[in-house]
Amino acid sequence: NSTACPPHTYTTHIYSHSPLIIYIPSFLTASEQSYLSSLSTPFSSSRIADSTGQQHLASTRSSSSTSLPPTDSIASCIAARALSFQGLDTSPQRLEPLQLVRYGEGGKYHAHTDWFTAGQQAESDMGGNRWSSFFAYVGVSGDVAGGGTGFPMVEGRRGEEWCAWVDCDAPVEEGVVFRPIPGNAVFWVNMKKGKNGYVGDQRTLHAGLPVQRGSKLGMNIWTREWDMDDKYR
Repeated sequence: NSTACPPHTYTTHIYSHSPLIIYIPSFLTASEQSYLSSLSTPFSSSRIADSTGQQHLASTRSSSSTSLPPTDSIASCIAARALSFQGLDTSPQRLEPLQLVRYGEGGKYHAHTDWFTAGQQAESDMGGNRWSSFFAYVGVSGDVAGGGTGFPMVEGRRGEEWCAWVDCDAPVEEGVVFRPIPGNAVFWVNMKKGKNGYVGDQRTLHAGLPVQRGSKLGMNIWTREWDMDDKYR
């Protein structure tokens, strides 16, 4: 029930217009972070999709994940906020189930795109491709080191106004690296206009950089191009 959801308190900072990348301080409330961090839902080893659309374990991704049911009231509020942020006055049928992902020490996810190259993953009844992504930082251990989110094809900035949220000391080849700050989120649009409709934007290649010390809990929020059939939610 969206009427019971707290009003948002986030702010927005456009990092890049093309591809569109927006940094969002305070996207998650403190109570939402606490609730999500305390969930006893079982996590399983995260999988990746190969070029045929098949899901499997891979050394390129070392984390564990779980999906939240749409009936969860907290998840419903976060989903409504994600849709509203995008100006989408629609049902949450465009959203995949919200996914929590946990990275322990050494945990990482090599550079990848969220949009699919395999047509089997982007059929019309699946809602097409992943139009946009949020990665929200739910919580980190107090001693965390590393664990940022890097976009190697997006130029890093060194301006003081960004250094609170961006690793201004990151190597140039890592592009921009967003720090894992609890409650904050990064939003980006995965698709761009091509000759025959929209196609995946390779510049949205990104990585979950290795957690050198401590742990990190994040949340993926993926919006499809159109509504998904219930069987995929």
